[in-house]
Amino acid sequence: MKSLFWILALFAAAVALALGARMNDGYLLLVLPPWRIEISLNLFILLLALGFVGVYAALRTFFLAAGMPQRAREYRERQQKARAAVVFQDAVRLLFEGRFGQALKKATEAHAAGTAPGLSALIAARAAQRMRESGKQRGWMQRAKLDDPRTEAATLMLEAEMMNEARRFDEALVALERLQATHGRHIAALRLELRARQGAGDWDGVLKLARQLAKRDALPLEVVSEIKVQAHLANIARHAGDRGELSAYLRGIAADERNWRIVLAAARALTALGADAEAQKQIESVLADDALDAAWQPELLVIYGRLAGGEQTARIARAEAWLRQHPDDAVLLLALGRMCLRQRLWGKAQSYLEASLAVAESQEAHLELARLFDLLERSEEANKHYRASARSEVH
Repeated sequence: MKSLFWILALFAAAVALALGARMNDGYLLLVLPPWRIEISLNLFILLLALGFVGVYAALRTFFLAAGMPQRAREYRERQQKARAAVVFQDAVRLLFEGRFGQALKKATEAHAAGTAPGLSALIAARAAQRMRESGKQRGWMQRAKLDDPRTEAATLMLEAEMMNEARRFDEALVALERLQATHGRHIAALRLELRARQGAGDWDGVLKLARQLAKRDALPLEVVSEIKVQAHLANIARHAGDRGELSAYLRGIAADERNWRIVLAAARALTALGADAEAQKQIESVLADDALDAAWQPELLVIYGRLAGGEQTARIARAEAWLRQHPDDAVLLLALGRMCLRQRLWGKAQSYLEASLAVAESQEAHLELARLFDLLERSEEANKHYRASARSEVH
């Protein structure tokens, strides 16, 4: 419809122009002595229009010809940028494909062409690091820092990641501190920091970061829980030589972070320091709570049965209460036998030790019975259990 309107408008204009020219009887007289030129006004208008078109075409042609070198240069530059962009894309693709040598070559070409120089340098640095060419890696990292200030955060993140992979954890922490000072803390940086602090042995820092990541749902709960356990175990080992420091640290462990592995390590460290009463409390706190994960552990019962200090009678009473819930636990029966033997409760000790052997044969139970019969001067029975313990050891 619009096209039809314009066609009709052009026809109307043409008709109007023809009628106007036919009705126009004017003329133009040009006098340039000794010449006189007389032409119709219609012809003059036509010649004037043609002259304008001619001058415009000539000027247009001149400027196009004069600007052709510039346009040629701009065309070549666009072509070079397009080729450089393809090279940069190839560098990224090759890096993800694991073809690091070719990725380094393409990234070098893209950097020389000026295509995203900061990112091209980062790609080259990553490729060089994967190829274990540390000299090239450092050089490209330096170029990335200088070429484009906008890539500072990316450069520091990559530097921290590469330092972690090279097990240079202190340097990774330095890079992350610079990153956090200028760009704040985010989840990816916290994960890198967690890895660096694990490698550096900063277990207090690991616990702090694990709690932060748990609040942000940045790691599965099972992973966070295991990280916390490993951190607590490392801290317990670090404080194992000082009873005061160890006790203070154990009191500071949150209830939701305590499990049987932590209690087991704590009990072993406390018994090595002669703090049997405190070790008893630690073990009882976890064995009395069946809701804890896999709380009923034989290792805890073994230590509990060997505790020499503290209230032995109360300890026996507590273990006998557990026995009502776990009547067929050979390790618990052995622990009760040892405690009764220590208290010189000969009959109960023999009963518990024999019950333990009835549930499961063990060298420890035979040795404890042999000791008991030695104390009772029943040599024949003692020798029988010594021989049985030797056979258990051989098996």
